[in-house]
Amino acid sequence: MKPLQRRFSFSPASMLVRLVLAYLIIVFILYPNINLLVNVFYKNGEFSTEVFGKIARSKRALRSMLNSFILAISMILSVNVVGTLIVLLSEYWQIKGARILKLGYLTSLIYGGVTLVTGYKYVYGSNGILTKFLIQIFPKLDAYWFTGYWAVIFIMTFACTSNHIIFLTNAVRGLDGHILEAAKNMGASGSRIFFSVVMPTLKPTFFAITILTFLTGLGAMSAPLIVGGPDFQTINPMIIAFANSSFSREIAALLAVILGLATILLLTILNRVEKGGHYISISKTKVRLEKQKIQNPLMNALAHLTGYVLFIIYMTPIILIILFSFTDSLAIKTGQLSWDTFTLMHYKRLLTQTNAFKPYSVSIVYALVAALLACIISIIVARIVTRSKHKADALFEYSILLPWLLPSTLIALGLMQTYDVPRLVLGNKVLIGTVGLLLIAYVTVKLPFTFRMVKAAFFSIDNNLEEAAKCMGASTFYTIIKVVLPVIFPAIISVVVLNFNSLLSDYDLTVFLYHPLFQPLGIVIKSASDEMATSDAQAMAFVYSVVLMIISSLALYVTQGNGFERLKRRFNRRMKSPSTTSSLPL
Repeated sequence: MKPLQRRFSFSPASMLVRLVLAYLIIVFILYPNINLLVNVFYKNGEFSTEVFGKIARSKRALRSMLNSFILAISMILSVNVVGTLIVLLSEYWQIKGARILKLGYLTSLIYGGVTLVTGYKYVYGSNGILTKFLIQIFPKLDAYWFTGYWAVIFIMTFACTSNHIIFLTNAVRGLDGHILEAAKNMGASGSRIFFSVVMPTLKPTFFAITILTFLTGLGAMSAPLIVGGPDFQTINPMIIAFANSSFSREIAALLAVILGLATILLLTILNRVEKGGHYISISKTKVRLEKQKIQNPLMNALAHLTGYVLFIIYMTPIILIILFSFTDSLAIKTGQLSWDTFTLMHYKRLLTQTNAFKPYSVSIVYALVAALLACIISIIVARIVTRSKHKADALFEYSILLPWLLPSTLIALGLMQTYDVPRLVLGNKVLIGTVGLLLIAYVTVKLPFTFRMVKAAFFSIDNNLEEAAKCMGASTFYTIIKVVLPVIFPAIISVVVLNFNSLLSDYDLTVFLYHPLFQPLGIVIKSASDEMATSDAQAMAFVYSVVLMIISSLALYVTQGNGFERLKRRFNRRMKSPSTTSSLPL
């Protein structure tokens, strides 16, 4: 009986940690979503389906659901075509200037969401520089031509190729050169090698990217909201519209539930299909893939032309955002650029005026605290799951991953409805409660990704290190701080930076739970994209966007470009140099 008692015994400290985690999961993840369902389907203590009737009578709601699926299906084709092309042009085929082209394609990684959509609107929108240029040539052109389905699918296509840049690039670089050389020696043409050897090898990566693309289209928010117009609104923008009224809030809740159920169902079906796939294997001894030359002159010229056209499309919004950030407000309003309108006034205002910097300070505090809390909770849960032998501890993992299956709007609505506070009442209690809800929402949506990364890092820890620490009398807490964390620190800092970067300009969650006195960047940038926004607000939105892109670039350098290791090596070399050593005090 002793082994059985030892297996299921908990120390007081571990029991307290588990109780606190269980409380947080129940109160902030499980209960809000259950409460949301109860409020939708139970009226006066009885089960009710009245909300289905409300949706059936709402043409806007029905149309938004159809539009979401139309957009998601369309993106599978458009994003895969464009995303595959930019990877092949920069990694597989011999294209002159491929390094420059890749820099343009990488811009989808440094800005996204409401910032990216706003950038495209300033190019193609009613007051956009391209629209004004086209109207001079075609006076009868409608200034609002860039609205509706085609505007949304255009933006979403170029905004969502980041998964191809990250995952498909690694897959192409991992191709075995031996296989391609063997196919060439057997007389296979370049096109046959590409379609019969390369594409089947990349099939698993394409499948995973397709799932992510479909789910992104299904839950699209910023593009339909800003450029969709009245004729093409998807589920999430409709949820925002319905959530603003107490009468229609239950319709918003049901739409969020439908979106969540669709997400879960699609993931289940697609995962089963993926398991039934058959993919060719790669030899164990690889040789690095050399870029392939396109032998057909016409196809080679077409590939170069396509590459540079895509480069222009990617770079135009980002260049104009940078240029307009150095332009006076009047020129921004008229969409005209010249040396006479150049100014540093907007950047000076950001650095010297409290109200201009306030959105940054609010977003930075929110993003940093949420990223750190998500990481701390994930470390604790990962430690429990990977080191514990208790079967009940697996429930913590499933609970942490639950938000990954739920759309962010459903999470936000659940928190808003369960812990509803009137945001317009400016009392301290209400203010603290509202600020806390948004922080909780941020932490909740970042937990699944953070936990998966931290858990993977835990498997790289040598168990002998912990055993040695325990043999020397170290406590569990001391072992985690002095032994475990130093080993997984690179993974932790990467996850924290990525989460911080993604939350800085968040709009999808923020729009439900932000407090009017503390508007984060996502809300400010979205407001500046409205037709009635002041020229000063638009000017500051450009500055905010530029600074966000700089922060994102630094984050990518640290987390994806080995910047952290380079900086650490440079620091160590500097500390070991004779000049530095001689200047140190004895």
